Amino acid sequence: MKYLYLIGFLCCFISTNMLSKDYDASLFGIESDGRTMNTNSIQKAINFIHKQGGGRLIFHVGRYLSGSIYLRSNVTLHLKEGAVLLGSTNPFDYEYNEEWTAFIFGLNQDSIAITGKGIIDGQGYQVAQNLVSLIQKGVVEDPRFSNDRPYARIRPQNIYFKGCRHILIQGIQVNNPASWNQQFDQCSHLIIDQIKADCKNYWNNDGIDIVDCDSVIVKNSFFDASDDAICLKSHHPKFRCKDILIYNNTIRSSASAIKFGTYTFGGCQNIKIIKNTVYDTYRSAISFQMMDGNHVENILIDSLRVINTGNVFFFRLGERKKGKVGSMKNIQISNVYAEITADKGDKGYLYEGPIEHMPRNCSPAVITGLAHAAIENISFRNMEIHYPGGADSNFAKIDLNDVQSIAELPSKYPEYSMFKELPAWGFYIRHARQVRFENIRMTVHKADFRPAFVLDDVQDGLFQNFQIKATSSKWTNLKNLDVYKHRCQLIEIIPPNSNH
Repeated sequence: MKYLYLIGFLCCFISTNMLSKDYDASLFGIESDGRTMNTNSIQKAINFIHKQGGGRLIFHVGRYLSGSIYLRSNVTLHLKEGAVLLGSTNPFDYEYNEEWTAFIFGLNQDSIAITGKGIIDGQGYQVAQNLVSLIQKGVVEDPRFSNDRPYARIRPQNIYFKGCRHILIQGIQVNNPASWNQQFDQCSHLIIDQIKADCKNYWNNDGIDIVDCDSVIVKNSFFDASDDAICLKSHHPKFRCKDILIYNNTIRSSASAIKFGTYTFGGCQNIKIIKNTVYDTYRSAISFQMMDGNHVENILIDSLRVINTGNVFFFRLGERKKGKVGSMKNIQISNVYAEITADKGDKGYLYEGPIEHMPRNCSPAVITGLAHAAIENISFRNMEIHYPGGADSNFAKIDLNDVQSIAELPSKYPEYSMFKELPAWGFYIRHARQVRFENIRMTVHKADFRPAFVLDDVQDGLFQNFQIKATSSKWTNLKNLDVYKHRCQLIEIIPPNSNH
């Protein structure tokens, strides 16, 4: 019902915008030559429109140079096709507010929007390089400066909204930030629709970060990011991400495509990830990294297509601070097609994901809880997954009789490669309850010395209508030989056409 309300809000918002008064940027002396610094003029235009009760500030074809600006209630920035809102390359033209630096701020505002077919270009690479120079000269202090990389919070994001309600970001391109591309923190009733996010020119270029937000739709958009593309986080224990729909997006990432975490102080619930395509991605297509307590629950993933990606699923329930552990439960995954690569999915991009623990064998999908906090009630239905296979035992061969020696690593930063070598080619599942697989096909394209599944401390597992195929052979039913079990109970394998 909340999603229907959001769609209704979108229709009303568009209608209101069509009827609202338009103000040309030129009316306020805002120059489109790409050289004149327009910060003060743009801000005064926004303030004026806000005081008049609202309206749209229209940017026509041209390049509009500016530093930090603040969007106000009932104001829309509308970028016509050919209009570029251009971020200054001088780091001193940006403000630090709410512990972040940004190009466009929105703080505790209502009914704000950025629309059109134009571009926001943060010129982030050059901003970051100029900031590096200032730090090295001692003009800017950065205690966290390392490897010629300034701290992410002092590099400007393109968009940072906090505490805002009724937000529409539609149609635009959001490119080249110096830090995260766009962050929405403790916001509600947010719609991201038909945008393009090209943010792969510098470190930490997340596509979009949704932090402690309520009632969000991200749909019909394209994300190309050097870090996580669509990232859900919880920075505050009194807030959480809830009632979020991620629908019909195309995603590429040099980290993970759709990720929750790693900051998870308030948890998340009621997340729907439907009809998305992931390609040329280094890490995981879907990654839930629960490290700071609280709860992840009621997750639906449906109609997912994954091509040339390092890992399909990574679900990790960890314990970054001892004694602070949450729960992860009620996850339904269905209608998935995935092709996992043995190579780097993001190979050739400017900021590739790091080569970790190489050489190593291709990792399986990973679902790992803790001995005292199992992942519960997770189901997979109607999936076809292609794995490269071809594991080399000279890299590392784990003795299946010694799987308990695989380190738990409860506080380590979570990624699917965190355990280095894993003993399965398909799925590695540890500390889980009520795991269901139904109508699944998995292909391994080269012979692999590892079994398809390794289950360690899995209680109540069901494999129904599950088939495996090597490229040169026919489909065969899943057999006990394909599933190694350690410390497991109630694991049932039901072949196709069984009368069970």
